[in-house]
Parts: sequence; structure tokens; C-alpha cells
Amino acid sequence: MSFTSLGLSDALLKAVSIQGYSQPSPIQRKAIPLILERKDVLASAQTGTGKTAGFTLPMLQILSQQPALRHRPVRALVLTPTRELAAQVYSNVKDYSAFLDIKSAVIFGGVNQNPQVSALRQGVDILIATPGRLLDLHNQRLLNLNKIEILVLDEADRMLDMGFLRDIKKIMALMPSKRQNLLFSATFSKDIKALANDILNHPVLVEATPENTTVEKINQQVYHVNKTDKPDILVKLISDGDWEQVLVFTRTKHGANKLTKKLISSNISALAIHGNKSQAARTKALHEFKKGDIRVLVATDIAARGLDIPLLPHVVNFELPNIPEDYVHRIGRTGRAGASGIAVSLVSADEKTYLRDIEKLIGMRVESDVISGFTPDPNASTEIEKPQRQQRSQQRGSKPTGNGEAKSSNNKNRNNRRRFNSNSNRRSE
Repeated sequence: MSFTSLGLSDALLKAVSIQGYSQPSPIQRKAIPLILERKDVLASAQTGTGKTAGFTLPMLQILSQQPALRHRPVRALVLTPTRELAAQVYSNVKDYSAFLDIKSAVIFGGVNQNPQVSALRQGVDILIATPGRLLDLHNQRLLNLNKIEILVLDEADRMLDMGFLRDIKKIMALMPSKRQNLLFSATFSKDIKALANDILNHPVLVEATPENTTVEKINQQVYHVNKTDKPDILVKLISDGDWEQVLVFTRTKHGANKLTKKLISSNISALAIHGNKSQAARTKALHEFKKGDIRVLVATDIAARGLDIPLLPHVVNFELPNIPEDYVHRIGRTGRAGASGIAVSLVSADEKTYLRDIEKLIGMRVESDVISGFTPDPNASTEIEKPQRQQRSQQRGSKPTGNGEAKSSNNKNRNNRRRFNSNSNRRSE
């Protein structure tokens, strides 16, 4: 099947061709015709399988078939959980609308709002936004959502994890009840299905791949190690393997900064990206990593979604996530668009429970080994400290901190979040 058979316009087909795509992915083949029929869609697909184009292309087709209104009110809204994902979606919308009379803009926190306000005043057909900045600008009466025809929730499960459910409900109330709703997610949890029941109207369920499966082309490897040996082991793997582009995940911001310093002291160029970094610093780090100016990007889970890095060869879990679904999103940064990739996890004794949870989720045992010269202590404690095993419900109850996407409503809420974040090993980014 080609893109031509999906009913897309010549202008869109030309834009798709320029981007180098000739055959639609499974999620695109299934979702695009349904969206063009104006159905509400609940779609799940692995990260890196083209789901952004799965909603962007039909959305552009629908909007372009109607004459643009004089003042160009926002007619389509795409909500994303992170700034990086918002920027990526915006880039895709611009690429695919190159030959259409469609204007788009992106808004997110952590940066000056004035350029974003200026773009809105010039008229926007498609708006890509994070929830916090969207509500902020709406409360300032700088944008209106009463003409929305299409709503897209991208990476909806991540939005729930980051505590955006209340903001999402506020945004729902600002839009016309009669609209097309599209919910795209890498996983289908019970919470996602509950959200879908609230906002979707007789949705069509689309699953391009089994829930929470990992990309087959990713070579997954586990090394059992002592926790204290992890920094030296990572340096050895990168140096001995001559790895030139490596995305490394830690669980905390402090851990990311500490590891970055260790790599730099070992003559390995590295930068960290996490929620305490300014947007300018995050953008700069990602840009230098993509260009190859630095070898290693050390990230917290804020980077697990929304980072489109073509042909990224190596992902390393310096620390396993304590939410098994996050493992799928992390390693999904490699093995994208049909390319192969390697995902390495350094697992200490206290992370073995996390590993079992991950293997249960993905339905397979990951090949494990030890590294010569770094034999793990067989008597090391496998006990996990209680704060590391916070329940998902607690995390959803916490608003994101340190990322500029949302603001606390009062000092009590802010103090509650501080107490939560000091007790939780998995930080909301």
C-alpha cells in the first residue's frame, strides 16, 4: 500500500515524498482513513512507528478542504506533555503543510511568551501546545479555543503520568462539545481507556502493534553490575566500543548531572538534559547531540518521549526506570523508522525487581551477562527502598515541577509537591 491509496491530496503526497517516505507504516495505514472519515480514534503504536504523521496528515487534509477563515482562529489543537515533543510535532506539521495554505504555531513554557503571542495574533489554524502554557495564555485572554474542530492528545499516557489530568479537563471545557477527538498513545493503560471514555465519542480502537511490545530491531542487553561500578562500566563501554552517539537515562536530575561530570572527566563529551535545565539549555544540548558535537546525552525520563534522533545507535539505561512502561519508551529512541539499534541496561542487585517487571511487560527475557573485571557482588542486597516504589496514583496526583509546563496554584500545593518529590525516586519532569 502507498500513501496515494490513503486518499491524501497531491499537496500532501508531494510533502511526504520530499520527506523521503513512500510506504505508510501500519499505524498510518489504519488510522489515516478513519480520521479522514471524521471518526474519533483511540490509537496505540510503539514509539518510532510514525504515529505523528498518522494524525498530522489527515488533520491537514481535513482543514485544507475548508476555506481558511479571515482571522484564522485555531481550528485544531494538539496537546503534548513535553516541550520537546511539542517542538517535534510542530516541525512535522510544518514539513507536511509546505504546499498548503495552513498556518501553525507551537506554545510551551520555559521561554518568553511574547513570540508565541505574536504568532497567535497573526492567525493560526493548528496549534501545538503543552497544557500549562496553553491555560496560562487562555487565562490572559490571549487565545480562544471556541472554534476547535479537531483535538489531538499525543502521548496521553505520559500526560497522565505527569499530572496533567486536571489541566486536560479544564481545556476540554473551553472547546466546543462537537469536535473530532484523536487520542494517540504508546500504551493502553486502564487510565488511558478511562480518559478515552470521557472525551471520545464512539471511538474506533486502532492498535498497530501489541500493547507495550518493543521494537524487534532493537538488540536489548542487560549487564549485572555493582551500583558503584556503573560510572566506570559506562565509560568502558563507550570507550572500548567506540560509541559515537549514546543516549543515557538516569532516574534523577542530580544523577544526570553527576554522571555528566564523570563522563567529561573521562574525556567523553557529554551534556545533561532534564527539567531543571532552561529551555535554551535543553534545546542547545539536543542540537549539539544530533549534530554529533557531543557523544553522550544524559537524560531523565523527560527525554523518553518526543526526541526524534534519526539512526540513534545506542541507548543505555544507567538506572532502570521504576515504571516498566518507561523502559519501552526509553529504548524506543533507537531502532526507529526501520533502523537497528542497541539498548543496554546496567542492572544492580536492588533493580532486579524492576527488571522482572519490565520482562513481564514486554513478554520476554532480556539476554544478560557480566562485564570482565566488574563481577557483581553475589551478596548485594536486592531490597528496594520503599520511596522508590511509589504508586502511579501518587505520581498522577503530583503536578510537574521544574519544567515550566505548569504552575502551582498556591503555596500548599507547591509544598506538597516538594514533599512528594523528595520521597520519590522517579521525578516528574
